[in-house]
Amino acid sequence: MMTGHGDDPHAVGGLVRHIPVLLAEVLEALEPKAGETIVDGTFGAGGYTTAILERGASVVAIDRDPDAIAAGKALEQQAGGRLKLVQEPFSTLDRHVESADGVVLDIGVSSMQLDQAGRGFSFRADGPLDMRMAQAGLSAADVVNTFKAGDLARIFGFLGEERHAGRIARMIEARRERRPFERTLDLADAIATHVGRAPKDNIHPATRVFQALRIFVNDELGELASALFAAERVLKPGGRLAVVTFHSLEDRIVKRFIA
Repeated sequence: MMTGHGDDPHAVGGLVRHIPVLLAEVLEALEPKAGETIVDGTFGAGGYTTAILERGASVVAIDRDPDAIAAGKALEQQAGGRLKLVQEPFSTLDRHVESADGVVLDIGVSSMQLDQAGRGFSFRADGPLDMRMAQAGLSAADVVNTFKAGDLARIFGFLGEERHAGRIARMIEARRERRPFERTLDLADAIATHVGRAPKDNIHPATRVFQALRIFVNDELGELASALFAAERVLKPGGRLAVVTFHSLEDRIVKRFIA
């Protein structure tokens, strides 16, 4: 298991290629080679898949984000039958491949999603309060505007490890009576105004709340647990599993599963 997350853009053949920050470590763990099948459970911008294909292996690449699948169609055509793209949550990976020599899961949100203000994952730029990876189902706005303060506090406290979870939840419940939260910057600014920011704070006061909402809306911890069991079912004897985690909640699940 490796910790860390993110993509670095590099130009390749005139195109922008996204290189995951732990690509070398993942390739070392997977050791993909010709004749093998590797499952990339988090296709994203295709960084892992491209590198695995270059090593000669075939790839079943899964992503629930329709934008990611659409962007990968050109790579699928270039791969000459060695790449199969699947638009599904990665928890269903065992439905799309019977056996695999390796599985890689890079947990969390991709830089591609963060960079699109219209997806609502980040408050670096204003956008709709959405955060749905699959672009369907309950949105972050639905949660913020309809859940009781007690439920919001539990979400922020457990999934975001936010120490002001109760205060923020009560503020949201009171403010939404006057005007619902629909935009990322509206929520982020309301949290910052209510909680304040000490000079020593390295992160924005809304960071943990946004993390918690994203994890809840996409059931990321449940998906991770299900994906680990699915990976175990499809891996051949001697198969390799590489998981890149971003924060302590994911880290704990993976470590306990491996133990």
